[in-house]
Amino acid sequence: MAFLADALSRVKPSATIAVSQKARELKAKGRDVIGLGAGEPDFDTPDNIKQAAIDAINRGETKYTPVSGIPELRDAIAKKFKRENNLDYTAAQTIVGTGGKQILFNAFMATMNAGDEVVIPTPYWVSYPEMVSLCGGTPVFVATTQENKFKLKAEDLEKAITPKTKWFIFNSPSNPSGAAYSHDELKALTDVLMRHPHVWVLTDDMYEHLTYGDFKFATPVEVEPGLYDRTLTMNGVSKAYAMTGWRIGYAAGPLNLIKAMDMIQGQQTSGACSIAQWAAVEALNGTQDFIPENKKIFEGRRDLIVSMLNQATGIECPSPEGAFYVYPSCKGLIGKTAPSGKVIETDEDFVSELLEAEGVAVVHGSAFGLGPNFRISYATSEALLEEAGKRIQRFCAACK
Repeated sequence: MAFLADALSRVKPSATIAVSQKARELKAKGRDVIGLGAGEPDFDTPDNIKQAAIDAINRGETKYTPVSGIPELRDAIAKKFKRENNLDYTAAQTIVGTGGKQILFNAFMATMNAGDEVVIPTPYWVSYPEMVSLCGGTPVFVATTQENKFKLKAEDLEKAITPKTKWFIFNSPSNPSGAAYSHDELKALTDVLMRHPHVWVLTDDMYEHLTYGDFKFATPVEVEPGLYDRTLTMNGVSKAYAMTGWRIGYAAGPLNLIKAMDMIQGQQTSGACSIAQWAAVEALNGTQDFIPENKKIFEGRRDLIVSMLNQATGIECPSPEGAFYVYPSCKGLIGKTAPSGKVIETDEDFVSELLEAEGVAVVHGSAFGLGPNFRISYATSEALLEEAGKRIQRFCAACK
């Protein structure tokens, strides 16, 4: 009898975590490495949020919390959805988890049966299909194209839905492509979903506040209220508030689903860190003035790296609407020989040779289900991005 569970054979380690770890190991050995793999803002958590955590410690808020979150945070979440998304949820319809990952995992664990299908557009965040597989479901991938700015077409969603479809995962702005759907683009998808009442929607809005130019964010239930009773709207404080290490994600949805997720979490981790929850209360209720300032910085970084990548031989990089990633194609390098003498046959070969030759760590696109591309996180300083851009240009020019 095998000791490890069969489910482990269906999943792979996180490629983004692996790249970040590889970069750290090389740096520890003295290599000059620029890590562009992590999906983490380089900004510090704002002072008012840190102070709220300190105040909570001084008040003795160090005990177990209710499984679904402290009442103050659940109330703040409900108010946030009303204020920013025009969505009406009671505090009882919300849940707080240890990061967005736990929210997603618990939703799948609470609803998935063997044979259930989950429609996932590619490129996707690396954890979506692995979570589905761990929970016994079957990921169904629907490809997007660079020509369509990595956005799912309504007709392709329609074709992917079967009687076995339980969930459709929607992520805008997207990790890894940065693609964000306008109200009209999203309406085309929600029109399809309204024709299939057995399909639930799991919308990952984690990058909601990171959109650029005149782009206006919209979320599925805001666009189509008819989906209210079968949508879980997930968000968190990690990205917009630079709170990745605080590990607070949250969601709102139908009460029966929230109760089921609460039951699973109660037997799993119980409530999230009490101090982090009080910090999240301040994040949602306190000043939001720093968000536009950070967005402006991110937008400048995006424009810089897109420009430099498009000047690299064999690279083509669209300019995304949101998040802090770009997803360039390295198709023009496939078949060429790297400085090491190795022929670049895949996007994984490309990123491996780039790291070896120039010390730039990026994530290969096939890890996100769509290549030959690679993902760059531009959540780092302009100086480092400019140096990384020069190294990428030099590497590409050296491939013959």
